[in-house]
Amino acid sequence: MFNQEMYKLGSHRSVIRELFEFGKKRMAEVGADKVYDFSLGNPNVPAPECVRAAIKELADLPDSTIIHGYTSAQGDAGVRKAIADSINARFGAGVSPDAVYMTCGAAASLTITLNALCEDGDEFVLIAPYFPEYKVFVTAAGGKPVVAAFDEKDFQPDFASLAKALSPRTKAVIVNSPNNPSGAVYTKDTVKKLCDMLRDASAKFGKPIFLIADEPYRELVYDDIEVPYLMNEYADTVVCYSYSKSLSLPGERIGYIALSPSLTEGASIYAAVCGAGRALGYVCAPNLFQRVAAKCVNALPDISAYRKNRDLIYGALTEMGYDCVHPDGAFYLFVRALEPDANAFAERAKALGLLLVPGDDFGAPGYVRISYCVSYDMIKRSLPAFKELIASYRAD
Repeated sequence: MFNQEMYKLGSHRSVIRELFEFGKKRMAEVGADKVYDFSLGNPNVPAPECVRAAIKELADLPDSTIIHGYTSAQGDAGVRKAIADSINARFGAGVSPDAVYMTCGAAASLTITLNALCEDGDEFVLIAPYFPEYKVFVTAAGGKPVVAAFDEKDFQPDFASLAKALSPRTKAVIVNSPNNPSGAVYTKDTVKKLCDMLRDASAKFGKPIFLIADEPYRELVYDDIEVPYLMNEYADTVVCYSYSKSLSLPGERIGYIALSPSLTEGASIYAAVCGAGRALGYVCAPNLFQRVAAKCVNALPDISAYRKNRDLIYGALTEMGYDCVHPDGAFYLFVRALEPDANAFAERAKALGLLLVPGDDFGAPGYVRISYCVSYDMIKRSLPAFKELIASYRAD
């Protein structure tokens, strides 16, 4: 009658979305001031001023087809050139505009890329902790997700686990730095070791292993920490990018795919990207926001509010006795649950109005994720509940 796999996905939302929907319902019942919703990575920092100015300028154009008509399937040529020029000016990567494909956000970037690359029997390695939808995207593309562990000391990859995960069936490794959910940033040493391992594995198996860099948090880093641009470190890199976080535009669904100029069979893979976009119905990303992205392509987010939130919640929780991963980027705090079962811990927190996402679906059981892209006031108001939560465990 209908696709059972799609039914499963549609009838059971992700753990993040389930918690978000619970929060809205609970707020209606008891009042918003009694619910502390840390579930969703929904930026609360306003978009840079250039976004408002660009929308107004474009909306005032006399020819509405410029912003409301179709663009080329892979995106407007001028927009793709602006993005390639920005990448090359910032990172010296040598990306061609004809290797950029405009997408409906990071999810479309990833699903198009996976469908373009995946052949029968292919495996895609996910380095934990990872965004839960990676498994959904890989499986839907016909691939098999294989999980590599992380090092709990610093939340960098566990390279012994990664070496075991690589096989002749590996098509690509997906990396996310700055990382959702941990806030960790891969160091230069980590990136070098990762790229050396993939080059060695590619030579050993006689085929390229691609590196898929999921980069929606690239600009959200603190304390002048460098985020290496992976195209410059590894030839067979595909970058999947979204403006959802950097320009605070999650609901506008705009991003891009960029292929390394040194990508093996790059022209053919770009054609496969165009074909996957066509097959998935993702041709012609939203015209207006393609052009907004081009006009704001070098804009940077004001992360001072995120830094202020990070310092408040990390400092307060560690002082209370929670074991927290210090976030160098993104806007998430990863906290070790106060019992082995993070789901039970999250349920106990929920009773106090704290909506925390269990880490199991991120490949990190025993942890919970806190999205601190919320108001500073809400974090302050939530602290007594966190104190009550840890006191309840000490009293057991």
